[in-house]
Amino acid sequence: MMQMLTHTPLFVWAILAFLIFRGVVAMRDRAMELRKLFIIPAVMLAMTLQDLLLRWSFGALPLVAWAGGALGVTLLMLALSRPRVIAGMAPGTLLLRGSRAPLAMMLVVFVAKYAAIVSSVMHPQLRHDALFAVGFSAMCGVFNGYFVGSLVRDLKACLALRARMPAALAA
Repeated sequence: MMQMLTHTPLFVWAILAFLIFRGVVAMRDRAMELRKLFIIPAVMLAMTLQDLLLRWSFGALPLVAWAGGALGVTLLMLALSRPRVIAGMAPGTLLLRGSRAPLAMMLVVFVAKYAAIVSSVMHPQLRHDALFAVGFSAMCGVFNGYFVGSLVRDLKACLALRARMPAALAA
């Protein structure tokens, strides 16, 4: 176990520190610009696509598994979760309610991906196992679906807030 941890590249621990930092920030209610809603979904998507494109040689199969997981969870997030945004005090800002869920999800994603990558390094035959590739890709899709679904849900709420603003000002 110690050898595995000490052979982990430093940038991996930097990514973990960044994710923890962003997760702790997400626990507080805070005013923010709309564009900042895109940071975590973009980081998580970039990390996943890098894994999928560089790690597996099964053609489109892992990408289809990833897309299925992402689409399914995105639709669930839109249907079942509540938006975290309300109008901000300053123009161009919004108030984002704090939540522990982003920190928990980011840690789950990190641990799951770390475990899968370490497993494939310790057991190189897994890199040629289509079932492992499809399972890993679908799992990544589920995680990306959570973050993309949250983003789309909050963007939809922002658009609804904007649509109501002129009516509220006219009254």
